[in-house]
Amino acid sequence: MSTIERHESQVRSYCRTWPTTFATASGAVLTDVEGREFIDFFAGAGTLNYGHNHPALKTRLVEYLLDDGVTHSLDTMTEAKVRFLERFVEVVLEPRGLDHKVMFPGPTGTNAVEAALKLARKVTGRHNVVSFTNAFHGMTLGSLAITGNAMKRGGAGVSLDGAVSMPFDGFLDSDIDSLHVLESYLDDAGSGLDPPAAVIVETIQGEGGVNVARPSWLRGLADLCAKHDVLLIVDDIQVGCGRTGTFLSFDDIGIEPDIICLSKSLSGYGLPFAVVTFRSDLDVWEPGEHNGTFRGSCPAMVTATAALDLWADGDLGRSVRRKGARIEARLSDMADRHSDLIHEVRGRGMIHGVATRNGSIADRIVSECFERRLMVETSGADGEVVKLLPPLNIDVELLDEGIDRLSNAIDTVAASHDLTSTGGASR
Repeated sequence: MSTIERHESQVRSYCRTWPTTFATASGAVLTDVEGREFIDFFAGAGTLNYGHNHPALKTRLVEYLLDDGVTHSLDTMTEAKVRFLERFVEVVLEPRGLDHKVMFPGPTGTNAVEAALKLARKVTGRHNVVSFTNAFHGMTLGSLAITGNAMKRGGAGVSLDGAVSMPFDGFLDSDIDSLHVLESYLDDAGSGLDPPAAVIVETIQGEGGVNVARPSWLRGLADLCAKHDVLLIVDDIQVGCGRTGTFLSFDDIGIEPDIICLSKSLSGYGLPFAVVTFRSDLDVWEPGEHNGTFRGSCPAMVTATAALDLWADGDLGRSVRRKGARIEARLSDMADRHSDLIHEVRGRGMIHGVATRNGSIADRIVSECFERRLMVETSGADGEVVKLLPPLNIDVELLDEGIDRLSNAIDTVAASHDLTSTGGASR
């Protein structure tokens, strides 16, 4: 029995999917203690958009630590915070015309979501929040209340209140406009839906199965929120920070959220870091009304500032869009060859999902990928979607090699006669 099996809780999950012990990591490659190299199409669940140990970020971090830079500061003023805020405003807020304040909650995505929900309720005086089917917003109680996955919700052990779930784009039959359902509830005083404080949405539901909302649907949602004086929160924790080819996933869609949640790849280096940005007029917090011991980590701010430099000239975004088109073309070819196993290909930029007929097929594909030293994970309500999140700066040759390994894994699973039983793909 290994040290992990002997001492770590049964709650562990990823190490069951990838049963090896990793030792080093660089770029898009992880190396285990036996010296085997694995292509990483997981990227820390979207936390390592720039790969492992990006040289420019690592240099900045090491220099900061060797100079005895402040590491823990709560929300005191530090040079690292000043530099991050200046660069964040310069690269992210000002070019988009966003007159937003920046808040540092706890360092994780669910901390950002909890802060956003609390602020929306404080501003509006309302308690309900509208979320969507197959949404995932985090594992703390407020975030779980607006998450769709039954297994994750069941782990709460208490009633999850203050949220109403509505159908995401494409959840209903194709001839039914899911926005019309929400609008009907908001317009009808007999619907039983109290006026909500906010609507929270992911432009692409990563954990929910790589479900991509159409730009027209998102614009309609924004208009509906404005009509009913409801705050619009965009959870850009997994698909923000460049994953779609623009730094914010909604940049080219034509919406302006009232509140934005960012985390995961914000630090760029895997260091826990989160911010919530919101319209300046919504800044109604009293000093210390929402806080946390580990908000605003200075080392994470240092690497986040360096990561923002990667977006200064637009080259990285163009590269992501080109690679994204390459991924989609390759996956579509696999879907055409194996239509009996693959329901559809979903995604935008460098997040893509291969939606299989059921979770058993997806699990087999992930296992076969691991045997070929490729790391991918599943997502979706039933784990039926094989999700790809390669680092944005992965070399094209290595990207193609990883896709080749995925293709070979799918071929192997397709040749297995025990997986040809009928079963429907689910969203």
